[in-house]
Amino acid sequence: MYEQLGEESPSLMDTREEERHQCSLCLQRFLNRSALVKHLKTHVEKKHQCSKCVKAFPRIHDLKKHLKIHTGEKPHHCSVCLKDFSVKSHLVTHMKIHIEEKAYQCSECLKEFTLKSHLIRHKKTHTGEKPYQCSVCSKVFTEKYHLTIHMINHTGEKPYQCSVCLKDFPVSFSLIRHMRIHTGEKPYKCSECLIGFTLKAHLVRHMRIHSGEKPYHCSVCLKDFALKPTLITHMRTHTGEKPYQCSVCLKKFSVKFYLKSHMSFHTGERPYKCPVCLKGFSCNSSLKKHLRIHTREKP
Repeated sequence: MYEQLGEESPSLMDTREEERHQCSLCLQRFLNRSALVKHLKTHVEKKHQCSKCVKAFPRIHDLKKHLKIHTGEKPHHCSVCLKDFSVKSHLVTHMKIHIEEKAYQCSECLKEFTLKSHLIRHKKTHTGEKPYQCSVCSKVFTEKYHLTIHMINHTGEKPYQCSVCLKDFPVSFSLIRHMRIHTGEKPYKCSECLIGFTLKAHLVRHMRIHSGEKPYHCSVCLKDFALKPTLITHMRTHTGEKPYQCSVCLKKFSVKFYLKSHMSFHTGERPYKCPVCLKGFSCNSSLKKHLRIHTREKP
C-alpha cells in the first residue's frame, strides 16, 4: 500500500531514524537523540564514589546531590504546604500540584492528575502491568522503586544509618520515616479534625473515616472496602486461601493475626491482662469476654 502511494513504510522510516541516532561506542541504535544522549552517560567513567553506599557518579555535582539522601538535608521548601525537598527539581515538580490544574484524566475511572507520570503510574492499577522483574526470584513489580526495595531482601544491604540509635535501613525513605520516632514529627495533618500522622498513607487512610470513601471493590460479591489490605483479606473468604501456617501443628489461617493468636496456645504466652484481677489471656477477644464478669454486662 505504501509503495502504491509513493510513501515509505513506517518500519523503514523507523530504521532510518535509528541509523541517525547510533552510539559510536557500542553501535546500539535509538529512535531519537534524547534516548541516545541518555544512553551515552552509561559509558562515562564514574569517578566520584559515595563513601556511604559505594554508588558512583560521573560528576561531583551528582555526588553532592546524592549525599543529601544520607544526610537527610532538604534545603528546598514548598511555600504552600511546607514540604521539604533535597533537590530543587523535585520541588519544581511538586509545585505543579498547587499551581496547575489536573490536566491528565484516567479514561477508566476518570480520576485526574496534575502530572502525566502520575497518570501513567495510576493506569497500571487497571491494566495490572508489572514491567519490572527481579533477576533472582522472578517476582514482578509495577514500579522500579519497588523492585529496588525488594532486591535488598536478596543483598541484605542497609546503607542508611540512624544517627540517634544507629539502626540501619535499606532505603533513605525508611530512615526519614524512622527519624520521626525520635523527633515526634507528624507532618501530615487532617484538615477535618487536625490529627497528625507520620506518614501520608496513614492520613489518606484516615480521611476515609470523614469522607466515607470505599474505593476497593470485591469483584465477587461487590462489597466495598476503605482499605486494600481489608479487601485482600476478604477475598480469601471466596478463594479459601490460607497463606499463614503454624510451624508447630501446621494449621493454616487466612489472617496473620489469627496465626499470632493461635501461637499463644503453643507458647503459653498470655499477653492480654485483665486490669481488675490481672488474669492473663492469649487473645484480646477472650479478655473482652472475661471482663463481662466484672462489669456484669450481658453478651
